[in-house]
Amino acid sequence: MKNHSKVFTLGVVHFIVLMNLLLACASRRPVSVEGPMPPPEQRMVKKEVPRGVQYGIASWYGKDFHGKPTSSGEIYDMYQLTCAHNTLPLGTLVMVTHMENGKSVELKVNDRGPFVKDRIIDISYAAAQIIGMYEKGTAYVKVEPISPVVETPERFTLQVGSFVEESNAQRLAEQLRKAFKHVHVTLMETPTQKYHRVRVGQFETREEALGTAEKLSQMGFKVLVTSR
Repeated sequence: MKNHSKVFTLGVVHFIVLMNLLLACASRRPVSVEGPMPPPEQRMVKKEVPRGVQYGIASWYGKDFHGKPTSSGEIYDMYQLTCAHNTLPLGTLVMVTHMENGKSVELKVNDRGPFVKDRIIDISYAAAQIIGMYEKGTAYVKVEPISPVVETPERFTLQVGSFVEESNAQRLAEQLRKAFKHVHVTLMETPTQKYHRVRVGQFETREEALGTAEKLSQMGFKVLVTSR
């Protein structure tokens, strides 16, 4: 009987030791998580386009419309810096930038169009030459409204060029000062870019401004007559 009690006691001891070992192992076992871990939060960064700025396809129009009335009542002149737009007020000045080569030109909206799907602006023949889209016919551009033209101006200014690089503007201004008075460079800033504009004047009357503009045109410059 004593032997059976001893065996029973030893068996209980072994059982307790075994259970303690199992519990110890279980406590050291790493905790697993079923299923894949959720991916880190992904934030979509959206590029904000400044209000009023448009990106799209521009085309140009020339001799088929040359000499004909525009929507503003002005006669279309393919050699002037003008454009057609469907929504901007007539008389608005816009900066049009060729997105492939970075060339820009400042134009006045004096007509409606283009009437072709997916195109946002029609620019004059002269403007197409300046920004380098004449041969291809169309280009992907940025259109930035600057401000409306005052309808009843008291004075006029001639704009001969507009440059992103100030050094280019100053170089042209020095060239013009050899033949003209009151040549200056002004800074104009849009929501996305700074432009240095080369201007001649001011002039008291449109006739006086147009006389100087004619001289500049004969020298090969593309001139924008503005009241600002």
